[in-house]
Amino acid sequence: MTTKRLPLNRVVEGDCLQVMERLPKGSIDLIFADPPYNLQLSQELWRPNLTRVQGVEDAWDRFESFEQYDQFSRGWLTACRRLLKADGSLWVIGTYHNIYRVGAILQDLGFWILNDVLWIKTNPMPNFRGVRFTNAHETLIWAAKSSHAKYTFNHHAMKQVNDGKQMRSDWVLPLCTGKERIKLNGKKAHSTQKPEALLQRVLLASTEPGDLVLDPFFGTGTTGAVAERLGRQWIGIEKEPRYVEIARRRIEAVQPDPAGGQLLDARPRRQPRVPFASLLEAALIRPGQKLYFKKDRGRSAWVKPDGRLRLNGVEGSIHQLGSRLAGGSPCNGWEHWYFEDAQGQLVAVNELRKRYRQTGRASPSESRTRPS
Repeated sequence: MTTKRLPLNRVVEGDCLQVMERLPKGSIDLIFADPPYNLQLSQELWRPNLTRVQGVEDAWDRFESFEQYDQFSRGWLTACRRLLKADGSLWVIGTYHNIYRVGAILQDLGFWILNDVLWIKTNPMPNFRGVRFTNAHETLIWAAKSSHAKYTFNHHAMKQVNDGKQMRSDWVLPLCTGKERIKLNGKKAHSTQKPEALLQRVLLASTEPGDLVLDPFFGTGTTGAVAERLGRQWIGIEKEPRYVEIARRRIEAVQPDPAGGQLLDARPRRQPRVPFASLLEAALIRPGQKLYFKKDRGRSAWVKPDGRLRLNGVEGSIHQLGSRLAGGSPCNGWEHWYFEDAQGQLVAVNELRKRYRQTGRASPSESRTRPS
């Protein structure tokens, strides 16, 4: 089956196992799954003001036993594994009711867990009976198809989203409320609708523009709406007709982002590679010049003609010597070594790399695994 026969950018009504059987092996870049949580509620929930809590009471969330739920989970996860490309990845979300069982099955099937991410809710539902802690988070497992898969991770895009800091595995985001929460006749259209902000992070982190995203439990179409806006292709599978219709109407109203997800294309690892020695060839740095680590004039090294630095009898690249001075921590030397300009100000050598790239003389290749 060719990509032309894939139901691209469509909601497919039906059971996810049956639909996934018809999709070609190795055709999906990313799967986001929000399966039934098997909440196993034993009684109704009431607020202190005696109003009833509208919880998850849907038939699709009910299973007779843990064994039945495990069988269900193993089935759809096995189908996901067949559909994923070798370097694709999978996200699955759940609560303490199901996520540990799902995680064990993931590992049994050969998936390699990359992270567990906590979605910490800023506005969780209280524990009205006061017999437990308030359940204030859900857990997302991010997994690759194997331990050696070259999965997509847009580290720099995540830093940009996180105000220039490395993104952590605890995501503080509100529940889906207000205008975003879809309602019918004043009631929630879907009991577990996820906020678009959550899917925005998932897709920005682990897909490229044009990648194909599959959601086998599509619900009201949050994954499709975000994928449509970010310029990703998508397939949604949903067996409940009422959700299918809601999702289709919702996605038809989405306005694609004019940037088309191009935030990712500006990340540093996509820039042309510049060996440090090239700065010497271009006379932007000269042999014997002093560089200062983290603007500390007391920690200086001098530049050798081959582009290595020398400090107290030790030689290495700007990254190696920087790592040594940082106590062994990984170090991007471009950001931590400084030179003295004509006015006596200390300036990061990364500014020289930017200047070099502007001349058009940089090499077109760039390492994905180490700073250049």
